[in-house]
Amino acid sequence: MTEQPYYLLPFDFTEISGKEVLVNELGDMIVSPKGTVQKIVDRSLPKNDLYKSLVSNFFISEQIIPPLVEVYAERLREKKRFLESWTGLHIFVMTLRCNQNCVYCQASSQNEDSIGCSMNKETMAKGVELMFRSPSDSITMEFQGGEPTLVPDVIEYGIQLAEEKNKTANKDIHYVLCTNSISLTDRMLEICKKYGVVISTSLDGPAFLHNANRGKIDSYEKVVAGIAKGREAVGHEKVSALMTTSVEGLNYPIEIVDEYVKLGFRSMFLRALNPYGLATHNDNWSDYTNRFIEFYKKAFEHILDLNRQGTYFVEEFAAIILRKILTPYCTGFVDLQSPAGVINSVLVYNYDGGVYCSDESRMLAEFNNYTFRLGSVNDRYEDLVFGKKAKEIANVWANEALAGCSDCAIKQYCGADPVRNYSTQGDMYGNRATSLLCRKNKAIIEYLISLMIERPEEVMPIFRSWGA
Repeated sequence: MTEQPYYLLPFDFTEISGKEVLVNELGDMIVSPKGTVQKIVDRSLPKNDLYKSLVSNFFISEQIIPPLVEVYAERLREKKRFLESWTGLHIFVMTLRCNQNCVYCQASSQNEDSIGCSMNKETMAKGVELMFRSPSDSITMEFQGGEPTLVPDVIEYGIQLAEEKNKTANKDIHYVLCTNSISLTDRMLEICKKYGVVISTSLDGPAFLHNANRGKIDSYEKVVAGIAKGREAVGHEKVSALMTTSVEGLNYPIEIVDEYVKLGFRSMFLRALNPYGLATHNDNWSDYTNRFIEFYKKAFEHILDLNRQGTYFVEEFAAIILRKILTPYCTGFVDLQSPAGVINSVLVYNYDGGVYCSDESRMLAEFNNYTFRLGSVNDRYEDLVFGKKAKEIANVWANEALAGCSDCAIKQYCGADPVRNYSTQGDMYGNRATSLLCRKNKAIIEYLISLMIERPEEVMPIFRSWGA
């Protein structure tokens, strides 16, 4: 028995791998034997190493106000530090035109020769003006589509405007081009080289799979050639690739990972389909989610094998989760933030001048659903980010205040997503009991924790090498 009473600090718990996993609001995690929480509540803990760990990591306190409450407060501020800088990511949807025909297209792309669906210079100028109204000291200007390289003139114009404005704004500014690499012309690459534009492309795996997903028999060949050209122009490490797991791709976890390794990438993001655009035609999302969880685990085990064999290779989604668990710092990944990344971390300027709270929300607009349209580039910045629509979204963007999330032990590692809730369940609040996103995220996070519990000597050196 303890010699004096102690006080409970906020924490939740769950059972993983036969252990009780305790997580406090700082994201600190303690793995303990089953029955520990009952002993904590009963005030029957012996003053052993576990007791000392619970005190030092702010799970319990021997005083009503912990002696190091200032440290507690600063650590909590650090976890929410992304809120201080406000919106750092600014996505410019340059065009809906595209030169591919992806079976899962989430951006509602149009044919390459379509008209009336590309951003003009006037809209770009107004978007850049709004971007610089953000109080963030560091901003990223990201060009998306469709295929943004089809409008190089407007991209270059936008960068030139940003560079000119930054002579007085003095912000740390970065540029990202999201492209399928099919149209990486010499001129586009010269723009990237001149302004330090990072290239983010997409590759879904081996040739047979990538070509099937893109609806083109030569897409893989052109993408690989584009990757090589991009690396030569801006540098190997400034060209990254993102894969999307189509229904067919679920059958090839090992082959997809190996393709990335073969092409010289040092990391990949195992990304599931999102329910937007053509991807909404998927017949059975529940089955897809279950299969994706198994796909992820198989691919991840292969990635662990590669690292054990001496090939450094990072799975980026896991790396984000692990940084949340194992370090005191916040992450900049907008999909796993609470309050949500919408508005707080990202704004989207659509080709037609509409301003949206996330890339996914502007995808809904292509189906005439303007629920998340904040306004237009003609509006004042304050009216966009503090207006009626923004306040409506803010009511449901913190998982600490959502039923099914507020008492979840792993909420500190997850995030709120009112846009996904609305698109799949019909309202921004959502229902965690039937949420497939919740099912997927929870399964993967608990899987990663189970690895740390069951195989620490094997996985922890790898996880630490990933920056966790």
